[in-house]
Amino acid sequence: MSSHDATLEFDYESASRARLVAESVAREIGEIDDERSQTTIARDETTLVLEIDAADAVALRAALNTWFSLVDVAERTADAGERILESQ
Repeated sequence: MSSHDATLEFDYESASRARLVAESVAREIGEIDDERSQTTIARDETTLVLEIDAADAVALRAALNTWFSLVDVAERTADAGERILESQ
């Protein structure tokens, strides 16, 4: 299928942060895939890896935008949760 692909790697300060972000975005794997793009997720200790395969450049761009947004939201939510726990 793929004529276009991208690998996104996100490195975190701890395995627990990488696991938290990975589990947060993993819920979307398969939900937002379609006939034009598919994504797989993997985690190796402190690194989250997203592999995107797309049929065309437009689908790849759309998938990249989506996954960057999802990871950003997961990271910001984790940061907010951490701040709340630290303030208690």
